[in-house]
Formats: sequence, C-alpha cells, structure tokens
Amino acid sequence: MRNSTPVVAESGAVVTGAARPLGYDDADAARFEIEHHRSRRDGFARDRARVLHSAALRRLAAKTQVLSPASPADFARNRLTHSLEVAQVGRELATALQLSPDVVDTACLSHDLGHPPFGHNGERALNDWAEGIGGFEGNAQTLRILTRLEPKVIGTDGRSYGLNLTRASLDATCKYPWTSEHPLPDPGGRLKYGVYPDDEDVFRWMREGAPGRVRCIEAEVMDLSDDIAYSVHDFEDAVVNLYLDPARLSDTGEHGALLTAIQSWVGFDFPRDELEDALYRLMRLPEWLPSFDGTRPDLARLKNLTSDLIGRFARAATTATREAYPADTLTRYRAHVVVPRVVEAEMAVLKGIIGATVVSIDGRKALYKEQRGVLKRLATALWERPDALDAIHAEDFALATDDTARRRVIVDQVASLTDQLAIAWHTRLIGEVDAASLGIWAPTAPAPSAGDR
Repeated sequence: MRNSTPVVAESGAVVTGAARPLGYDDADAARFEIEHHRSRRDGFARDRARVLHSAALRRLAAKTQVLSPASPADFARNRLTHSLEVAQVGRELATALQLSPDVVDTACLSHDLGHPPFGHNGERALNDWAEGIGGFEGNAQTLRILTRLEPKVIGTDGRSYGLNLTRASLDATCKYPWTSEHPLPDPGGRLKYGVYPDDEDVFRWMREGAPGRVRCIEAEVMDLSDDIAYSVHDFEDAVVNLYLDPARLSDTGEHGALLTAIQSWVGFDFPRDELEDALYRLMRLPEWLPSFDGTRPDLARLKNLTSDLIGRFARAATTATREAYPADTLTRYRAHVVVPRVVEAEMAVLKGIIGATVVSIDGRKALYKEQRGVLKRLATALWERPDALDAIHAEDFALATDDTARRRVIVDQVASLTDQLAIAWHTRLIGEVDAASLGIWAPTAPAPSAGDR
C-alpha cells in the first residue's frame, strides 16, 4: 500500500506528488525548505537522484578509500566505487527488511561525502588544523554538504539548503545523531559526532520526534552495509594487489602473530579466542581461497568468495533482525538492526587483516605524515590568501561574519578537494611536492586556477 496524496508537514514544507512506501508518514517526507514539484515522483526517489547527480559524489572517484586512486594498485576501490557498493548492499538489506530502498540507498551513497583528501588520514589533518573552531568530523561534514554546501536548492532568502533531502533520508545519513558538545570516541579514540554548531538548526529539525542519540533503522542498515563492504571488498583489493597472501593466512604457524596484529587493530571488544574462532570459521568456508596467483580462475574464485561473504553477513543480520522484530513495519524507530555476534567477529577479523597488512605498514608512516602536512600547509595558505579560494567558497568567506566562520570555509574548501587537486593546489600556492611520497605514482595534472574545479 502506498500513499499518494500531497501533504503539508508540520514544518510547512509542501510535499507534492509524494508516493510514500508503507511505514513512512508526512513528517518523514517533509523537507526543511518548502518545495513544489509538478511530477508525481516519490520524494525518496528524488532524494536518491539528487545525491547520485551531485558533484560531491563524483569527487569521491578521486578520493582515497584505503589505497590512493592514483596509486599503482590495479583498480583498487576509491570512495565512489566503495559508496556504490555500499548502496547495493544496503538496497538489498532494505528490501529484505521492507524499508524504503531509496531512503537507504540515499544514505549509503551519502555516507562518505564528507571525507577530505587522503581518507581518514586527511580527516586527522583537518581536525588538527581546525582545533580552535571545533575540529573536523567527516560525518558532520556530510550533513553540512547535504544541507548547505552542495548547490541545488536556494531559498527565497538567498540561503543555500544544499540538496534539501526529506527528513527520513537525511536522518538515515546520520551515523552519530548527537552534537559536537557531547561527542563519543570511536574504537580508535577519535571523537565522533554528527553536526557542527552552526548547522544545528537543520539537525534539530531532522531529529524532531526522534529518541535522543538513537539512530533510525535506515541509518543502522547504512552503517552495517558500510561495514560489510569495507571488510569484504578491501580484503579483496588487498589480495588482488598482492598486499596480502592468502597462503600465509592458511599457515597456522603464523596465526599467533596474525591474531595479535588483528586485535591491536580492532581493539579488545572481542577476546582473542573469539577472534581466533572467527578466523577459523572463515578459513573453513568452502569458498575460502587457499592461495592466489592472479590468474583468471583465481580472480573468479576470489570474486565468488567476496559475493558469498556479503551474502553470509547480510542474511545473518536480516534473519536475526526479523526474529527480534516480527512486525511487518520496521521503519524509522520501530526496530533496530540485529547483527549476530559471530558475524561481527568475522567482519572484525577481515578488517583487522586489512589494518595489519595494508593500513599499518611501517613504511607508510612517512607517507601519512606528508599527506597530513600537505593539507595543513594548504589550509594555512588559503587562510592567508583567501583570494585563492574557488568562486563558491570565496563567496562564503566574504559573507562569513567572524574568524570562526571564515576558518570553517577554509576547511570546507580543503575537504572538497580530491587527492590530486590537493597536490595541485599545494603546488600552485606553496610549492611542488613529490607525488610518490604521498602514495601517488601518476603525474599530476597542471595546477588549476582558483575557479578550475
């Protein structure tokens, strides 16, 4: 059953032509800024299209996932391909749980929009540079992009409302539904929150009627889909690009050192014996790869292992959630995703293997340090030379009323750049850097002018 009559939400936002899936009401379909549409397209489908066509999503094609998009790796995932794969997993989970596939798809496509150049390493760099104005957080930056920075909806007051997504879709993108005033640390110790202080008006609107600090189930599906894709696909990339030898994983004599490395990466939420059991289960799967030599049959076996692992994790979570919540309608705050402990442990093992073999390689420490240096120097140079900002951020800088707001614009600009554009801008404003020292082997493009984006 679907609703199809135009409605006016409590915010006053007119939702015309809305054909909402069962389980979503007028408030879920409302938009922060009033919109009128002639077509009768589902508002949630419109949300997905807006993110899919956004420049912010396209830029993810040139942003680091684990390996740089311009590294010598053979077509390793970048942030865009990762986001597309997360969306595919999320859409399947949403369908199985009878949630809106478009709401979950939108959240999955959006989940990494706030990431700056050089992945989480770049996030640390901007957090350091922005310490005096509240820091940098990729999830809060995502909300800022969706509700302010991405050009799409301009109000009659001249204010940018970003993509102006519906409440349900916007809330589904929010992994940390609390403010920077009360952050929580992640397993790595980084303080996580979902909104900067100057974006709290739309955040409060988005969270109207929601339980405090509780995610909607669509956001939980997005987060699980991210975990599944990250753990499985990055494992695949590590094998294909020879960072990881499956034959060594099969050597039980090396399991002691491997488990120590895994636990140092994933933390102590899982006891060592639980991680050991999870590693054993994975390696006993019929599809497990005992070795890899890069031939077509081995690549096919690896791809089938990837598919089987995704199905294994998704089916287990779907079954457990349905058993815990037998009601027909699980949307929004009616239920929570249930992930069996054994599945969490297996995903943790895969993540730990990647962390131990790719991310934490000692030889990459100098690379990470130089990447952070590039972004910090670039932010300082733009602060001293705001005339070098692109047209959109130059306008924001000019309209900013104090140094806190102006410094936030500098952060917005640097965060928006791709890996190679960050290097090109550094070359233009500060001086040339050795691309190889940043994990990039391909020649960079000529440095663009301020408006060349």
